[in-house]
Amino acid sequence: MTQQPSTSIKGIYEVCIGVTEPIPAIQYWEQFGYRIGQMGELSATAAQQLYGVNSALSSIRLYHQNADHGLIRLMVWQNPNNQGLGMGSMKVKGNRWATSLTGDCLNVLNQVEEAAKAGLPIKYTNPHWEIIYNKERKSRPFIDPAIGVREMLLLQPLTRQVLFQRFGYTMPHYGQINENAPFKTSQFTHMGLVIQDDSKETLKFYEEVLGLLRVRDDVETSYESSLAGREIFYLQPGEKFFVTAFDDPRSSTTDLSAARSGRLYIIRFPDSLQLESQFEQAKPGCLGICLYTYRVTGLEVYSDRLITNQAPKITEIVSNEFGEKSLSFVAPDGYVWTLLEG
Repeated sequence: MTQQPSTSIKGIYEVCIGVTEPIPAIQYWEQFGYRIGQMGELSATAAQQLYGVNSALSSIRLYHQNADHGLIRLMVWQNPNNQGLGMGSMKVKGNRWATSLTGDCLNVLNQVEEAAKAGLPIKYTNPHWEIIYNKERKSRPFIDPAIGVREMLLLQPLTRQVLFQRFGYTMPHYGQINENAPFKTSQFTHMGLVIQDDSKETLKFYEEVLGLLRVRDDVETSYESSLAGREIFYLQPGEKFFVTAFDDPRSSTTDLSAARSGRLYIIRFPDSLQLESQFEQAKPGCLGICLYTYRVTGLEVYSDRLITNQAPKITEIVSNEFGEKSLSFVAPDGYVWTLLEG
């Protein structure tokens, strides 16, 4: 009997951000604890093979302490396709964003308000208080500990970020704060997508084909139940969405202390809502957040799985700009992904 090669997948490896000038982007992300790592290039022909973009590409991978997920890849396209999602609505199909844990939300807010006063293009929400676990538990103010998060949205032309600060609880494997960073932030802990699919059929892909662990499913957020959700996703009275989360398989569905960052949050709006499609502004070749990557073991096996499951636009396995074996594809929900061997 021929032994099947082993496969594995971890948390989302990189958030890929299209930029025109790398130096200001590097300076910005250094404030969040990132540092320059690998650098590489692709010709227009090679970029077309892997990313479907007819443009020469230079990329810079940014590391965060010793994290093996939640990294950044700055992608400098010679001829970008478009300006990306920019500061447009979060309530669109194609929307991507990335979330970090911070030890000091007010420190970030101070900088945000200074940027707004200086006339820089920026949209944001205040850090709203949110109870995310055991919402039904009755607590006595000023007697029982307040257990929850402060959460804020920060939109700029090339970044779509959510930042949160924990209060009253810890999760040891879910975000490691760089205490030496000016903003005292972790690597990206989770990344998000917006879809519409009442059948939930497209969700199976992440579990059955990619092998991720479904840890939360159909958690409802409504205009009435969450001020943070209302402001971040521009909910109107009576509107709601559902959250499904997929983790590194080493995570846990029951043990909070074993949860791992690198999580994929899928925000699912009902089909009855009229949501604009912005997929063309959130794929490789665009500015801003344009792609997520997973690092896997057994890339050839994943390629076979994708072909068997008829995933659209699967590329051949080729070398990416860092010399790593990679392939790209479109998931059933319409989002472009890249897998790399590592």
